[in-house]
Amino acid sequence: MNYQYINSETIDRWVEEGWEWGIPITHETYLKALCGDWDVLLTPTKPVPHGWLGDIAGKKLLGLASGGGQQMPIFAALGADCTVLDYSDRQLDSERTVSAREGYEIKIIKADMTKPLPFSDGEFDIIFHPVSNCYIEKVEPVFKECYRILKSGGRLLSGLDNGVNFLVDDDESKIVNTLPVNPLKDPERLKSFLGDDCGVQFSHTLEEQIGGQLRAGFVLKDIYEDTNGSGYLHEHNIPCFLATLSIKPEDK
Repeated sequence: MNYQYINSETIDRWVEEGWEWGIPITHETYLKALCGDWDVLLTPTKPVPHGWLGDIAGKKLLGLASGGGQQMPIFAALGADCTVLDYSDRQLDSERTVSAREGYEIKIIKADMTKPLPFSDGEFDIIFHPVSNCYIEKVEPVFKECYRILKSGGRLLSGLDNGVNFLVDDDESKIVNTLPVNPLKDPERLKSFLGDDCGVQFSHTLEEQIGGQLRAGFVLKDIYEDTNGSGYLHEHNIPCFLATLSIKPEDK
């Protein structure tokens, strides 16, 4: 089963139905960014610390699984040389719409991040990778590819799901599942996901996600947690996501 095809088709449909992560920023938000008033998200609610990015003017920045016209326009307004990679046609259409509206250039690439990334070694200064690993079975190959395509001293900013959302029922008030969640190995879970229009999703451990970055060669520099932004878990301030800033060490 090509689960990535199912996921790309699912996300296209979500965008057409008004998915919050597929609504492009407004012209007013873009103008504010031009004036230095901006924020971006890796996780549902907490803005990324500006210091995680630093001065990005002239830097080559890849938005990895970051289509939707939400973050890339901000980075373009700040002067970055932007490339976005995503497998959703509708998310990439949003990037085209905003770039045409605001008059900036962006390289737009449709590709699957579970495959080798179509970039040269050391091509980028920054990779911005919002929460999306929950839609792929294996995360460590992605981090290895990120390490490969980053320049020495380059930065990887990642949004990660910690697995808590996979444990609970629809009301988020009762633990009903066990970890790990891999619907490719659990036909009943796959049937449930598809029946609920959730796409094909996977839980991942911190060993996979943070350990995977470290094993790829990254140095972890900072981290923060975040909630879902709404619902029972959010009301109890239970983190379901984390964001990491990791650095590819300078060549000696």
